Amino acid sequence: MGTRSTSRRVQSPKQKRRQAARPVPAWLYAAAAAGVAGLIAMVVVLLQDGERGSKAGSLPNTPDYHSLLVSPSDARQIVLGTHNGLFRSSDGGKTWQAAELGGQDAMNLARGGKEVVWAAGHNVLARSLDGGATWENVRPSGLPGLDVHGFAVDPRDTKTLYAAIAGQGLYRSTDGGSSFSPVSREVGPGVFALAVTPDGRLLAGEGRQGLMVSTDGGRSWRLGLQASLVGLALNPGDPQRILATGPGVLLSTDGGRSWRQVLELEEGAGPVAWSKSDPSLAYVVGFDRTLYRTADGGESWRPVA
Repeated sequence: MGTRSTSRRVQSPKQKRRQAARPVPAWLYAAAAAGVAGLIAMVVVLLQDGERGSKAGSLPNTPDYHSLLVSPSDARQIVLGTHNGLFRSSDGGKTWQAAELGGQDAMNLARGGKEVVWAAGHNVLARSLDGGATWENVRPSGLPGLDVHGFAVDPRDTKTLYAAIAGQGLYRSTDGGSSFSPVSREVGPGVFALAVTPDGRLLAGEGRQGLMVSTDGGRSWRLGLQASLVGLALNPGDPQRILATGPGVLLSTDGGRSWRQVLELEEGAGPVAWSKSDPSLAYVVGFDRTLYRTADGGESWRPVA
């Protein structure tokens, strides 16, 4: 109930000036903040069935689904980042098992090279040099804290990293995460989705402002879409094809200049990721505790299993 695969054009703003802040929708709060008093009851219910694994066709029983990553060589191998660490699926999301970083809030998962994977979140910044098998904590200089709500790697130079620190701003590292320096306080404090395009544009999903776009490394920004977003994913075969999540799933096929809503979800949608080995395939996690899959480049979606 509340799920419909559709295609509806979403209006992009003509003006380039920053828009006035708008109220954050209720589903964004549920996606963004674990431990808030109003969410305690929901967390208790989710934890009642345990967190060690899941039944066929269901997502892990854990509070807050935050991030998603697909193996570059096998579209059936998926990693889900949650408030309580990582979960892995080897059958395309039909079943899940608890994995690394247990008890840590993995709000972001990003690849920094062939075997380099980053995990960032609430008091978490960790790096794996072996594809995610083992992890090490990274404690860089220059950050005001480690409440990382948005994290991205520049595909042109994997030593260039961006971290959106909650309530603070956007920071950049050019030395592979050893140190960071501030980039923007206008965009960054409320970012939940962050991506860097192959042509160097920064895309930031701000809960209150919408999709913000920068072409100068984050020094200045324009509004690209009036929608509260929590997920962004660029297609590895066609970077002009971008998925955005929040009020369901939005699709752009022209690099973010125009958008269509291709999946409506009353509860909203969060983590989203493409498959590198099969760029027509992607997954998205709905806040209705359902994993959805597309096999036609994001045009249509079906629940997994």
